[in-house]
Amino acid sequence: MTTNIFAHVGLGLMLWEGMFEGRMDTWLRWCDTDGNVIPTGRERAEAEKERAEAAENRAKAAESRAEALAAKLRAAGIALDDDIGFKE
Repeated sequence: MTTNIFAHVGLGLMLWEGMFEGRMDTWLRWCDTDGNVIPTGRERAEAEKERAEAAENRAKAAESRAEALAAKLRAAGIALDDDIGFKE
């Protein structure tokens, strides 16, 4: 058996090769009806942590770009207002 789909419940079982609990082996894993492995709770948590770290990195990069732009505007003699952007 490589994959067995139970269409009436929308799940399947498949053989999966990979690392689980520190051991590389062939495992029986749940999958969806397309044969995509359903992540474990730990895998979902790790993926969410990675997404959160990536979002934080993007936010920090955007803030750095905004600060650099603000510095260039000030150097060009354009006064900035922290609330709305530019002073009238």
